[in-house]
Amino acid sequence: MDRFSVCIIGAGVIGLAIAERLGRSRLKAHNDIVLLEQEPAFGQHISSRHSEVIHAGIYYPQDSLKAEYCVRGRSLLYEFCRKHRVPYKKIGKCIVTNEADTSNLEMLHKNADANGVADLEYWSEKKLKSEEPRLSARHGIYSPSTGIIDSHAYMQTLLNLATDHNVVFAPNTRVTEITKTNETFSVCTALGNQASPESYTFECNVVINCAGLYAQSIAHKIDQVIAESIPALYLCKGDYFSYSKRNPFKHLVYPMPEKNTVGLGIHSTHDLVGQLRFGPDTEYVSEITYDIEASKKKQFTESIRQYFPSIETEDLQPAYSGIRPKISGPTEPPADFVIQDSSSHGVDNLVQLFGIESPGLTSSLAIAEAVLRQLKH
Repeated sequence: MDRFSVCIIGAGVIGLAIAERLGRSRLKAHNDIVLLEQEPAFGQHISSRHSEVIHAGIYYPQDSLKAEYCVRGRSLLYEFCRKHRVPYKKIGKCIVTNEADTSNLEMLHKNADANGVADLEYWSEKKLKSEEPRLSARHGIYSPSTGIIDSHAYMQTLLNLATDHNVVFAPNTRVTEITKTNETFSVCTALGNQASPESYTFECNVVINCAGLYAQSIAHKIDQVIAESIPALYLCKGDYFSYSKRNPFKHLVYPMPEKNTVGLGIHSTHDLVGQLRFGPDTEYVSEITYDIEASKKKQFTESIRQYFPSIETEDLQPAYSGIRPKISGPTEPPADFVIQDSSSHGVDNLVQLFGIESPGLTSSLAIAEAVLRQLKH
């Protein structure tokens, strides 16, 4: 039977970052690594269906993992992009409001300061109009350290670096069962298409479950895991619409965060060639589907007009959608990232990651560092 030191399940941006960092680390006990992915290629779900924004760390609660890993991850990510020539732009973001009362904006600024984001600037209505003539807002905060990235190029680079360090990438590989005997995991998989899969089983010393939307499903397939340690999964869908006219903005534009904190509001972002898009909205759903509801155009238009009044419904075209793997329901407070070791689930040499939504991309290298620290202990 084949044997590896480490099995990483899920080749989204988190699994790729862990594979790259672990592959080049000097942990001699972890030098044979396999990265499993059920899809034909990496990053087919959460990691390729988001805004491609490098976040500064403004919104997240103080002392949370989201705040810590976003701020640390942002620095690591910009350094990584420069070193490996991954396309990115530090274009900055305006968080704007038309309310006369600036108390919510001030609270956001204080939260960012507490998180270590020290470069925010207050922008007056005059300054906003000077920088973004098509924008309608009375007050704003400007974040110069917010950027955009070619997320596919980033993931491809992570994979290339990982395989350069002898990480084995295994796409089209679905985990069916994982059992633990003494210090060894037996990982049963199904290879190829679902109609006629081929069974393949191997052994490993360490399992890292970072399967994103499927992390809970994988956790339930691992024997000895304490069932109560597996958080519930809530699928939260977000649609994006592209703007058919010329992009009027130089920076990203975000409204104040939604009061229910489920999302950051329907914001404007654009890719590295300047194509403007708006989204995402937030809708809890019962199944994974990436269909875009064109009927939402009117709803999107009304929301966007709060800061971009000249937009028309016919200016919007369906673009794509994504699913967030939330571990808090519609009426619950937002949940933090969850990275579990044996103290939570009862199984030695098993690391499980749940609820890795935004700012997961920005935090990816910092999350990988955290996983490596657990493996050293």
